[in-house]
Amino acid sequence: MTTTTISRSRQQRPAPHAAAAGARVFSLPLEHGPLAPATARRAARPILASWGLDENQLYDALLVISELVTNAVTHALPPVALHLHTTTNGPGRVQVHVSDGGPHTASPTTSWATTRPTDEHGRGTTIITTLAHHTGTTPNTNNDNDTNTDTDGLIDHWADLGAA
Repeated sequence: MTTTTISRSRQQRPAPHAAAAGARVFSLPLEHGPLAPATARRAARPILASWGLDENQLYDALLVISELVTNAVTHALPPVALHLHTTTNGPGRVQVHVSDGGPHTASPTTSWATTRPTDEHGRGTTIITTLAHHTGTTPNTNNDNDTNTDTDGLIDHWADLGAA
């Protein structure tokens, strides 16, 4: 497996790379702030298009990405990262994963999201579950031991979408 590293000083768009035979993976660390959803969409669009998604599938995937990233920067602690997965064999699917640092222990009242009108909140989960075949939230586990009981503190929110 190859790994793509992104320098914070030079925001480069990592290329998809093989994680395993027949798999394609794209990962992007994101700023924990209001620009993260747009950054994620801009970086994901050419990757998803190169994976064969048609315009409707691309629109749905970018909307799910935007909602998952928005939820992460609104309701969770940093870090935030986008991960996309697909396989070249079997039924076409794209998995969108957004990892974050877990929920805020207290609701921030001065975050950028709280300054938005209330009618701009509350539809993200409905949008995600409507567009995705499956969704979920999973704690990322530390695979450095055989018991797999330690967690690295990150939470993975994911959606499985149909693809070309």
